[in-house]
Amino acid sequence: MDVLIHVFVGLHIIGIAALLGGFFFQMKAMRADEARFVPGMLHGAFTMLLTGMVLVGLNQAGGDPVNNVKIGVKLALLVVILGLVYVKRDEEKVPSSLFGTVGALTVANIFIAVLWT
Repeated sequence: MDVLIHVFVGLHIIGIAALLGGFFFQMKAMRADEARFVPGMLHGAFTMLLTGMVLVGLNQAGGDPVNNVKIGVKLALLVVILGLVYVKRDEEKVPSSLFGTVGALTVANIFIAVLWT
């Protein structure tokens, strides 16, 4: 069971990397107010959602304690991220404030995962 959990943690990190990497890739365009949500950002957010749900299920099935408040906060942030990226995915230009919000929420999600014990 531990190996399976570690595999999904790795996939979860790949999803985070895709989302945050897409954000960093567009930062120069964001300064010029020409940023857009690249497809990798949407795929990364969906990967985070799917692997996160699997990780919660695997941990609960293994009898490990799960902090449901922490998972709820992380899920709420991810739903907002997914909603913003999904709705604006086909637009050529996304306002810098909206694009920055997605980056800030992603970073907040990472720090919640790491610091909230």
